[in-house]
Amino acid sequence: DSGEKSSDSSSGVSSDTEPAVETPVVDVKIAVIRGPQVINEENTMIYKFALGKGNVIYRSKGEVPGRILNQFSMDENGKFFRIATTTGQIWRDDEFTSKNNIYILNDVLDIKGKIEDIAPGEQIYSVRFMGDRAYMVTFRTVDPLFVIDLKDPEKPKILGALKIPGYSDYLHPYDENHIIGFGKDTVELKGQAYYLGMKIALFDVTDVSNPIQKFTENIGDRGTESEILRNHKALLFSKEKGLMAFPVTVMEVKGKNKFMDNGFPEYGQFSFQGAYVYNIDLVNGFTLKGRITHLSKDDYLRSGTGWYDSDKNISRLLYIKDNLYTLSNSIIKANELENLEDRNQVNIP
Repeated sequence: DSGEKSSDSSSGVSSDTEPAVETPVVDVKIAVIRGPQVINEENTMIYKFALGKGNVIYRSKGEVPGRILNQFSMDENGKFFRIATTTGQIWRDDEFTSKNNIYILNDVLDIKGKIEDIAPGEQIYSVRFMGDRAYMVTFRTVDPLFVIDLKDPEKPKILGALKIPGYSDYLHPYDENHIIGFGKDTVELKGQAYYLGMKIALFDVTDVSNPIQKFTENIGDRGTESEILRNHKALLFSKEKGLMAFPVTVMEVKGKNKFMDNGFPEYGQFSFQGAYVYNIDLVNGFTLKGRITHLSKDDYLRSGTGWYDSDKNISRLLYIKDNLYTLSNSIIKANELENLEDRNQVNIP
């Protein structure tokens, strides 16, 4: 290594462990990619860049075992980068079964602290880093919510865990001691878990060694889906207003028996698509305020029993002053925020 900088003036990218003196650094970014795959081995590569005025400067590279789930698997806190990964495969029962890990890297992306082999045989379904804590949900047949202490970057530790039926696909902070989980309820049958309807849970982690599920809300039966389970931008939440709303497609089993003769859960029939709007607080939990749909009565009559895919399916919500707006590909609709009464709508050609 000659120690000389290499640069490509056409691309504006230079490479070195230190930024060029003549290029003021205005921001630092981290890029994460999946590393080369070897049989029974997975790695995630982490690259750090400094952004100058018209220039991108390579700073450092790190590597951790495993694969990440999504953007919430990573977090920066001060000079440390935290990342949660899963190694192995959930279907294996040998030394290559799935395991879950937390790694803490310093400002040059060297690993300074770690917890490995969390919940063998399960895989990460959701993660949320919040200051000196991380919350991790793993799943195979039950849903363990792990509370992890990250205060000492060199010695992270598990503070507590809660095991309940179901799983959370997305965790959203309510405040520093409460977190909301969005996912599915499940039932265990012959050692396997089968999902049911949508489940929302409010977790209380005030006592970190003994997290509890404070409130729950279930929507629909097997087949019920919401975009919030795949895209957090589908959630409308305001702690100050006590407001929580999201789009959902509800499938419901007709009749009292929600299980087949062999014990497996029945799939529901299409019954509703639109927004569920809740009041939320720490005293009453989730209180359904109402539902908003863009589908007409004729749409529901024509929908049949299966999944109904329509340009009128609500996908986003927002509020401006005292108006609640719901958006689909065909309609923008305004409702009173206080009582959800219809105000107006615009049809999108």
